[in-house]
Amino acid sequence: MSPRLLFRTVAIAEAITWTLLIAGMLMKYVLEVGEVGVQVGGFLHGLVFIAFGMTAVLMGVNQHWGPRLTAIAVFTAIVPFATIPLDRRLEKAGRLDGDWRRTRTDDPRDHTGMSAMLRWMLARPVLFTTVLVIGLITIMTTLLFVGPPGGAS
Repeated sequence: MSPRLLFRTVAIAEAITWTLLIAGMLMKYVLEVGEVGVQVGGFLHGLVFIAFGMTAVLMGVNQHWGPRLTAIAVFTAIVPFATIPLDRRLEKAGRLDGDWRRTRTDDPRDHTGMSAMLRWMLARPVLFTTVLVIGLITIMTTLLFVGPPGGAS
């Protein structure tokens, strides 16, 4: 899977889970049909929200975005559906072009510790995927233990 396809897939998934969460909130607070929509939509949105943040950081390193653009990408997940226009803008600007950076180039940005770690992990895709999934599960489990945003209702 190319960096472009990964980013687009997770950006779309993030927007879809926003839809599920908003629909769940409407079901709970407007239609008063219970909490299941918020529970399911909230869980899925939380999972994909974290995955999008991780993907944005991964893309920032691979695509040499720099800290500012990487942070903007991460924070777009906070605004409902903002990941879609971000994806389109990055596509138009060519910021999603290219393959995974598996080899070091003469570009000084390839000489950082983060770039070296990314290349090392890309050479071990099963390990890399496992680390990302374990990281996602750990973050999600911690957040579930802490409780929902705003406290339980």
